[in-house]
Amino acid sequence: MDISPTQHTVVIPPTEKHTASVIFVHGLGQNTFTWRAMILEGLVPRLPHVEWILPQASDKPVTYSRARRPSWFNIATLPPGHDEYDEPAIADSIGVIESLILSQIHRGIDSRKIILVGFSQGAALSLMVALSTLHDLGGVASLSGWIPPRARDQTIASPNIPILWCHGLDDEEIPIGVGENAVEYLREHLRDTVQFKTYPGLKHTINDNEVDDLLGWIIERTTR
Repeated sequence: MDISPTQHTVVIPPTEKHTASVIFVHGLGQNTFTWRAMILEGLVPRLPHVEWILPQASDKPVTYSRARRPSWFNIATLPPGHDEYDEPAIADSIGVIESLILSQIHRGIDSRKIILVGFSQGAALSLMVALSTLHDLGGVASLSGWIPPRARDQTIASPNIPILWCHGLDDEEIPIGVGENAVEYLREHLRDTVQFKTYPGLKHTINDNEVDDLLGWIIERTTR
């Protein structure tokens, strides 16, 4: 395992020839350690060709938490309100992910073999990047995520991007209705590239079935 010079991004190298990359974006209040064990134990052995890039959000004042926490942008409520859109922080965070994408391309990785995966707020950020980037990415997976309503006013630059949307039916923080609304929006604006998976009994977290679905989708997107 390698740590980048900035100390804000963890890189888990592939165990075989590097032909694809997954940028995994954590959620509000989390850090790279939150997901490292799951990736190392559940995903790396089945995806030996993949390099995993785990960026770390800096601590910011979060209105919802009334404290400083690792956050990609500020939110006041969960689920976030219709008019909530911390534009300066969102722009900065999009820039962070875009720079990671560009770094992989400069290393010779085909952009179509670069996948974004995010959980909760990290999913919201990943979706905003995926829909606005000029790079032809391999896809984006949202785990318990949402799309800020104000972000939907922007032109979708990548109408062909494959999307996997996974959501727990018992999620109380980002209710399933929020996910359904976002998926409906995506299906209206994209070219039949959205897969929507739901999980009975699952709250605002992940389970083995979701990890299996994510694994299969990444294999499909990065090995053909």
